[in-house]
Amino acid sequence: MAEKIIALAAKNISKTFTISEDSHNTVKHRLFNLFNPPRKKRIEALKMTSIEINQGECVGLLGRNGCGKSTLVKVLAGVYPADTGYMKISGTTMLMNLGVGMSHELTARENIYVSGSVLGLKIKQVDAIFDEIIDFAEVREFVDTKIKFFSSGMVARLSFSIAVKAGADIMFLDEIFAVGDMKFQEKAVKVFESSWIAGKTVVLVSHSMDVISRYCSRTGFMKNGEMKFFGDTQTAIKMYLEDNH
Repeated sequence: MAEKIIALAAKNISKTFTISEDSHNTVKHRLFNLFNPPRKKRIEALKMTSIEINQGECVGLLGRNGCGKSTLVKVLAGVYPADTGYMKISGTTMLMNLGVGMSHELTARENIYVSGSVLGLKIKQVDAIFDEIIDFAEVREFVDTKIKFFSSGMVARLSFSIAVKAGADIMFLDEIFAVGDMKFQEKAVKVFESSWIAGKTVVLVSHSMDVISRYCSRTGFMKNGEMKFFGDTQTAIKMYLEDNH
């Protein structure tokens, strides 16, 4: 039996955000409350969490909206720094959720080259897969358009296409099956059922029980910023369904 290699290990990571409760939302309010600044509110988006994911494993994350799934994924992917704990990652990572990590001031073409270089590809290597990325994402007519003018579905298709063709070692897929039309969703599913996924480490956030149960060997269930369970996928699905009733 082959020895398991850990692709990603996180120990006691957490993330708290401080936001202003701005009740001074009219000019009159602001004028009369100049010396009464808005109150600050702390939100514990992710409480102390530890997780280990093996190389080549596809794991799922379940939980209701606001439970901390996306915060956990963004911390693991390096989008947010963790407030506590430490992480060890082996390989290149890419987060796909409506274009996080892509610059909305750049065109589709420019984003492909920037994302490719972040994943360690040379310009010639990006040149070789450029047409495949554009065609898979179905954005040929908009290749030199800034992506701030794209629909959310187009941005998601582009980021998914970059990750598929440019080949990150660890991929965080946040609700990628929930965007785009049926035709593109079928393409996304085919990618999962192809040899492309073999050897890749995938963290899949989805509200689709079918997708999670079909592809994930282990799944985490999150609630109120905490990982309540991480293990058998069917157990995690059961906990999620009970939490929704």
